[in-house]
Amino acid sequence: MKPVDLARKLRREAALDPAALDRGKAVLMAAIRQEVEPTRRPTIVPQVPYEDIRAALSFLERAFGFREIPTARFVGADGELLHATVEFGNSLIGVGGQGHHGAISPMSGGVESQFISVHVDDIDAHYQRAVAAGARIADELRDHSWGERTYWALDLEGHRWRFGQPLREVPQSGRRRRPGKH
Repeated sequence: MKPVDLARKLRREAALDPAALDRGKAVLMAAIRQEVEPTRRPTIVPQVPYEDIRAALSFLERAFGFREIPTARFVGADGELLHATVEFGNSLIGVGGQGHHGAISPMSGGVESQFISVHVDDIDAHYQRAVAAGARIADELRDHSWGERTYWALDLEGHRWRFGQPLREVPQSGRRRRPGKH
């Protein structure tokens, strides 16, 4: 809710309950800070090529939870979608057409040339979402000895995505022993 709307709501509530002013002050101040502090975008933004940008955007949203930034969409004079930007958390990824700057989709190139790692808050829910949306799972969900739970998925054109979440506790089997101790 915008600060001006919060202030109006707070004024109405305070008229009936003066204690509402104290309770709502922190929420209002947080909203004001969020609106006035500039949002810094990531310094590095990977660009991922697709044969079908519209299908890619739909899949990335449905399967992996990305969100397109509508104001960052580039459409040609003929109506062709040339480039879009998606966000996940505080990160951005460019989704562009094939051939731009020599980049091609694994679908037409026949080879994966990179992968993108994405950290998520709830890896199990994210995995279920990806499976339900038809993502091809390249490596099943599992815990690693270094303290991370991950899975790997391929999108509709074969780009490889690695999703992970730190484990709260490193599994006992993954803990390193000191030399001479058993």
